[in-house]
Amino acid sequence: MKKRLGNFALALVGVALVGALWAITSATIAPDLPSPLKTWEESKIYVMQPWEKRGEMDQGILRMASYSLWRVAKGFLLAILIGTPLGFILGASNLFYKMFDPTIQVLRPISPLAWLPLGLILFRQSEPAALFTIALCSMWPTVINTMQGVRAIPQDYHNVAKVLRLSPWRRLTKIWIPATLPFMFSGYRLSLGLAWLVIVAAEMLTGTPGVGGFLWQEYNSLIYSHILLCILTIGIVGFALDRLMGVAEARLRAA
Repeated sequence: MKKRLGNFALALVGVALVGALWAITSATIAPDLPSPLKTWEESKIYVMQPWEKRGEMDQGILRMASYSLWRVAKGFLLAILIGTPLGFILGASNLFYKMFDPTIQVLRPISPLAWLPLGLILFRQSEPAALFTIALCSMWPTVINTMQGVRAIPQDYHNVAKVLRLSPWRRLTKIWIPATLPFMFSGYRLSLGLAWLVIVAAEMLTGTPGVGGFLWQEYNSLIYSHILLCILTIGIVGFALDRLMGVAEARLRAA
């Protein structure tokens, strides 16, 4: 208990120091940057009325975050549904690994800013284009970690499966998935973080309601305090998502 309180106190000190640096920067180096107090005064309506809807892009911060989270959930689910079996195939087959690994290494570092226009060409609508971009950009940690998990299965496990003459399905469910699950969850955690990063760029480019869309609108309107509100919201939500996945991963490893 004391250790947790100490860690919490240190975290508060860190937040206070960053806030002080922000205030000093806005008062000296960057006068156009709103101070923490000004940011709160100009943005508090979005925080105090978090679910209010006054217009298409004039909504409470939690409502806008919920739009983004729903898109992330759908794109992330699509990413793991594609990435997990692909990782199993690449880990189990040297032929497939040699055939597709160079392609994966080429596709993996491509920015969402490059994929989104392709998605708009393919689907002609912003929503499916955003889901396409989220899934494609966030699936690679799941693919790579799952593949590494399959390759890390001890040879003794495979020998036991041969002795027991297990069917391919029973090998998958009784040996491969349980042995690979910790690697898979590590990949899922990284993929979720990437999905949340991608949604901001996707919403900014498509102008759809959400944190990213609101950020881009306020940038074009030169309302800098609302931009800072969006940045803080993106960071807090991303932190919460990572911690939730971390808790799920820790419980899985302890099981």
